[in-house]
Amino acid sequence: METAALVPTARADMVNQVAIHHQVPVLYAASPAVAKRTGEFFAVSIRNLNTRKAYARAAADFSAWCELHGITDVRLVQPVHVAAYIEGLQSSAPSVKQRLAALRMLFDWLVIGQVMPTNPASSVRGPRHSVKKGKTPVLSAEEARALLDRIDTSTSIGLRDRALIGLMVYTFARVGAAIQMRIEDVYIQGRRTWVRLHEKGGKQHEMPCHHNLEAWLHEYIEGAQLGDAKDYLFRSAAGRTGRLSDTPMAQADVFRMVRRRAAAAGIRTRIGCHSFRATGITEYLRNGGKLEIAQQMANHESARTTGLYDRRTDQINLDEVERIVI
Repeated sequence: METAALVPTARADMVNQVAIHHQVPVLYAASPAVAKRTGEFFAVSIRNLNTRKAYARAAADFSAWCELHGITDVRLVQPVHVAAYIEGLQSSAPSVKQRLAALRMLFDWLVIGQVMPTNPASSVRGPRHSVKKGKTPVLSAEEARALLDRIDTSTSIGLRDRALIGLMVYTFARVGAAIQMRIEDVYIQGRRTWVRLHEKGGKQHEMPCHHNLEAWLHEYIEGAQLGDAKDYLFRSAAGRTGRLSDTPMAQADVFRMVRRRAAAAGIRTRIGCHSFRATGITEYLRNGGKLEIAQQMANHESARTTGLYDRRTDQINLDEVERIVI
């Protein structure tokens, strides 16, 4: 695929992270002005790394589709082209809606920069999609307890894993927020241990620790002999040495750890990092917690989003199914 160089900027490293590597797909390279404005969209307007990666993929895929249909200048794209592309996607409804949102935002950016006269994606409708319950696999309280109890805490890695999983369960923390924590983000306030989570959009979210989590965090910090308050809290393993390195864990590291710990505990549910967030919210609500408080604890903008993690009805449905006696 032909590409054109982006103008170097102070944020070129951000562009590199989404694999643009100072280049844009041919659709957005019709002129230096178009290429520059497109590069700025990813480097300037999108702060979240995961969103940046997803939107870059969407923009590149649409460019490839346009090339196949003889369109090599984004200024020639019409609503019918966007509609045909969206209609032909063989993906789930949420994925299609995300791709359409990416194109809308990119084209809006180009319109504001006077690169395009109108946004060809603004009038295109995506697929209908309504969700009342999330798809994230959830553990029961007994399974979560068994997983935590099975962890060998005689090593620094075991202490780390128990503290990290406990953090995600008891504070409803996203894994991305957990792995960004520094040692100083575990602190004492009012004779109680608190944690400071660095959430999406640069937001900080502070939560008091459950007594189990409080003990696990301090045992980990002391047992692993973590030092400088500015250092990362959850660190990757240094090869096969059994020691911790100075670099933070990546999300992929945490996912592999979670699957390994689940297998060791005999848990067959295909859980991921987000499962602990859903497990914590469900158990909180099952034990009399209020949805609006769970929303605050999870740092959700909407209680509807929090409700997607509530799986209390799963057990009710299972009990009812068992009434079918044949």
